[in-house]
Amino acid sequence: MRRFSYKVGARGFTVFELMISLAIVGVLASIATPMYQNYRERVRVSTAAADIAAISAKIKLYYTDERVFPASLAEVGQGNKLDPWGRPYRYLDLTKVTGAGESRKDKRLNPLNSDFDLYSVGKDGNSKTSLMAPTSRDDVIRARDGRFIGLARDFDP
Repeated sequence: MRRFSYKVGARGFTVFELMISLAIVGVLASIATPMYQNYRERVRVSTAAADIAAISAKIKLYYTDERVFPASLAEVGQGNKLDPWGRPYRYLDLTKVTGAGESRKDKRLNPLNSDFDLYSVGKDGNSKTSLMAPTSRDDVIRARDGRFIGLARDFDP
């Protein structure tokens, strides 16, 4: 019969050491997870802004060729384009709209653009015409006829 013998000086982890290690890993994970989520959201916003800039350029090129803005994004080949949150981009030709009722508005209720509105409804998927509405603060917008593209909460006319 064989006997198992323990070597003198052989050492393993104790339960206490394992618990401390798990606690440290847990604390690090609880710090890293929100930072990673914020990073992912910033990437989505940047992607939406880049998409809006590219679509805006296509709309302006269409206007240069046709002398009229497209009726929809499908006319510039972007009808099926989705924002990073999986929703379609919103477009409105302001040259065909009477009054300022449908256009996006800043905090003074002035229209954001004079040519067309192009935006993403953002993370929450909700939006109002006024940028001051809480549901519109996360929208990625095009304003000042394309001189500003970014989050609605960062726009200050």
